[in-house]
Amino acid sequence: MNYSVNKVSDRGKLLPGILVVVAVVILSSCAPSGFTSHEYGFFGGFIHGVIFLLALIGKLFGADVGLYAVHNTGFTYWLGFIIGFLTLGAGGAASRR
Repeated sequence: MNYSVNKVSDRGKLLPGILVVVAVVILSSCAPSGFTSHEYGFFGGFIHGVIFLLALIGKLFGADVGLYAVHNTGFTYWLGFIIGFLTLGAGGAASRR
């Protein structure tokens, strides 16, 4: 019996799972939390929009995570937030094709 073929196919299935877990841990470490005096602009809003779903999941499980920056620059922050959120959704939709 040759078991080496099964071991290679198992590694191929394990690697994407490990990459997803690592990506979730890295992205969730960037979730905005607490109150700071730093004002966030367009790019801060963009990053917060991209990680919004991870921050929401953390909030649902009781973590002290903010969903958006309280101290922001207004329109530019929200524009970046919306574009970041839509970018995340568009990337997920394109991966299904």
